[in-house]
Amino acid sequence: MKKIFAIIALLAVTTLSFAQESGDKISFSATDLNGAPVTSEIFAKNKVTMLNIWGTFCGPCIREMPDLAKLSEANKANGVEVVGIVIDILDRKGNVDSRVKKSGEAIIKQTGANYTHIIPSKEMFSGVLKDVQAVPTTIFVDSNGTQIGKAHLGARSQKDWQKLIDEILKK
Repeated sequence: MKKIFAIIALLAVTTLSFAQESGDKISFSATDLNGAPVTSEIFAKNKVTMLNIWGTFCGPCIREMPDLAKLSEANKANGVEVVGIVIDILDRKGNVDSRVKKSGEAIIKQTGANYTHIIPSKEMFSGVLKDVQAVPTTIFVDSNGTQIGKAHLGARSQKDWQKLIDEILKK
């Protein structure tokens, strides 16, 4: 029982200590999995952008991707876009690991997660990704590139994400 309590307490502290804060301006320049340039200007096209940071090694990340794909389609008309960031695609030298890229592409195809997926730049690791301690982590961003609320650690269902999106859109 003490062990379970300790684990729950650790998870709570980890979630609460996530330093990325509401109101932080998010700026970056990177490419997507197809090699097309992507910058923080992507936020201006939408009322809300849902940045989902995931890894090819992460079971919960992969399991939530079909729900994120449905969420993306269901919310386009509301000005909401889902964007993935593949956290483990770079090797230690900062180059794209082709094996991980192929794995990521296969996961995207298998899960139907056909929204934009970004290859993070070094700049992103010292910015928006600097405090990511676990995946999946999801950050909501407004059209000005400003983070909305706190970062969300862990996978959720389409229904749970939709409730959160609806709350954000009401504000």
